[in-house]
Amino acid sequence: MDFSFTEEQTLLRNTVAKLIQDDYDIETRRKVIRAEPGWRPQLWKQFAELGLLAAGMPEEQGGLGGGPIDTMIVMEEFGRGLVVEPFVPTVVIGGGFLMHGGSAAQKSEWLAKIAGGDTVMAFAYAEPQGRYNLADLATTATKRGGGYVLNGHKAVVVGAPWADTLIVTARTAGGQRDEKGVSVFLVDKKAKGVSTRDYPTVDGLRASEIAFENVSIPADALIGQPDAGLALVERVADEAIAALCAEASGAMKVLLDTTVDYSKTRKQFGVPIGKFQVLQHRMVDMFMNYEQSVSVTYMVTLKLGDEESERKRAASAAKVHIGKAGRFIGQSAVQIHGGMGMTDELNVGHYFKRLTMIDTQFGDVDHHLRRYAALGE
Repeated sequence: MDFSFTEEQTLLRNTVAKLIQDDYDIETRRKVIRAEPGWRPQLWKQFAELGLLAAGMPEEQGGLGGGPIDTMIVMEEFGRGLVVEPFVPTVVIGGGFLMHGGSAAQKSEWLAKIAGGDTVMAFAYAEPQGRYNLADLATTATKRGGGYVLNGHKAVVVGAPWADTLIVTARTAGGQRDEKGVSVFLVDKKAKGVSTRDYPTVDGLRASEIAFENVSIPADALIGQPDAGLALVERVADEAIAALCAEASGAMKVLLDTTVDYSKTRKQFGVPIGKFQVLQHRMVDMFMNYEQSVSVTYMVTLKLGDEESERKRAASAAKVHIGKAGRFIGQSAVQIHGGMGMTDELNVGHYFKRLTMIDTQFGDVDHHLRRYAALGE
């Protein structure tokens, strides 16, 4: 199989890499996440001007004619820079819901806004009791008049402090954990009855706890078919997993390179620690885990268009490997650097924290091992 990139994809990678090199050194990132609002809206507009927000969208839907591989390229470079701007919530998840399930009117309105950097979205799906079960929903949307009334609570909504629009999963029929009865809605974050509690996350992002109390939403806010939204949610979640795998691969590469460089300069007993065979073996294992992570990221990205069971197996297999590899490379980088590995001044701890959080998004290693096993039955 040919894994070479096209000229356009190589140009896209070079564009993002230069942007990260110029605007996303670790000291700049540290200052940004410590100040308000915790991200740079002006950089988001620059992403739009460079075509990064439209790169993965088909031309007929306002994009540049790319697809999942273009998104993978962008996310891998974003992982190298630990970019905090809400690309996954807005472009991958928001754009994914609209491209796969949106009406013609929704696509016409919202995809142009996403590509132009004129909207920021957040995916409100997780609930305190739900763990990683996308169908476990206590939040309800009840039909009333010509629309719906939304009630419930969503937890750890990443990027919500910056968002103007929420994509919310809610139960419109059936029992709390039934697969049938799940619906997806676009909700204005400023709508009456929506309240948020914002906070920073350990990896430098921002998230919110969101409460919905008798929030009125029109019927045309529904994405896809009523009561049949779970398949759409799972498809978009798998696309988000592929993007997160690419981000993790980029972060692993920085940790690997940083550790190898450090081993060449840090001396013990008068020689660089990189001369010690046990550390050489450890760094070779880090390299192998990184290369395998790149391979599984390619694999899941290429299988996003396959039939449902194959796509799910690929997403779970990739998430399991990325979770294990991220932990191994992060822990090894910290251990080889010694106590300074977790200091705020060094980039190593920041990358390790992000890899740790990626493991928990849309299901950790244990969850996806169970999912993969169930799909094989």
